[in-house]
Amino acid sequence: MGAVGIVAFIVALIVVIVIHEAAHFGVARAFDIKVTEFFVGFGPRIWSRQRGETEVGFKWIPAGGYVKIAGMSPYEEIAPEDRNRVYGAKPRWQRALVIVAGPATHFVLAFLCFALWLGFVGVPTERSPEIVGVAETLGGRESPAAAAGIEPGDRLIAIGDIRDPSQEELVAFTRAHVGQSIEVTVRRDGDPITVQLVPVLATVEGQQVGRIGVVLGPGRLERESESIVGSITGAADEVGTALVGTVEGIGRIFGPSGLSRITELVFTDAPRAPDDAASVVGVSRVAGTLASDDRFGDLLYLFALVNVFVGFLNLLPLPPFDGGHLALLLIERIRGRAVDMRKVMPISALVAAFFILFTAAVVWVDIVKPPV
Repeated sequence: MGAVGIVAFIVALIVVIVIHEAAHFGVARAFDIKVTEFFVGFGPRIWSRQRGETEVGFKWIPAGGYVKIAGMSPYEEIAPEDRNRVYGAKPRWQRALVIVAGPATHFVLAFLCFALWLGFVGVPTERSPEIVGVAETLGGRESPAAAAGIEPGDRLIAIGDIRDPSQEELVAFTRAHVGQSIEVTVRRDGDPITVQLVPVLATVEGQQVGRIGVVLGPGRLERESESIVGSITGAADEVGTALVGTVEGIGRIFGPSGLSRITELVFTDAPRAPDDAASVVGVSRVAGTLASDDRFGDLLYLFALVNVFVGFLNLLPLPPFDGGHLALLLIERIRGRAVDMRKVMPISALVAAFFILFTAAVVWVDIVKPPV
């Protein structure tokens, strides 16, 4: 099953590449911009075919894809009859839409995957957690749980009017009823036991909050799916949350500490940590693990996260990324004249070389030091 998950994930990534490049291609053609090549992969050709004025096909290195839009290379010779159909001949807003179309597909796909995951798979929630510890005292007095006779090994099955509560619901209910008598039901040796207790204020991370004095362990995992409306609004929230996490992650991974960490992993025997950067190899392993655990539905969630990451990465204002082309259009707008792309090419080459080297390093780490 793990191999099936890995293959499914890789195939999905290839489809995403095709969709991304197809968006560039479609918008460019809508504005009558000539597109001469549309390839998935890089390097030598595996297969290609001429479709009208565009050569489409596959290349041997499956590390992305591209469309070759006439006029984007400063060294390309343009036939006289095509001068009005090249990238630079079109208004800035049309060129911007051609560029934005690719990254936008990732956010659309992420939204759709999150919505499907919320609607058909559901958010995993642990309910009826086991009580693994009971504090003897809270604030210098006997804890409410200890006074009520709650014991380690009991399973929480109700608090107030909430049946099979999650840890979050227990915490929220407890903090909202400080000083009030509440009803708590636990299951012990198969029998329900109901007790009355009063949450008290206790210091948690420097704040005074309501507690009853229990330590909770794992609960029964349940899936809670959303309605159509809930799936749509929830998907939008998930995209926003994933985007914030992506921004923070990229800042950490490509910051001084992140680059130092990759260097350490490559050149020393330092063990792998859960929050270290992962390549497509590492993420594919995660997909395989999900499939092995019969959690195929969660591949939608993983795929959505990857799309948000790739979409944002493409929008970084660095050539040759799509965001770099948008940045050049903005500079052109401010300066009032076109940017000399021949001066940009060395920067593009340096950025591309850095990311190729970085990706190779992370792939190597994923292979020799797989996440535990």
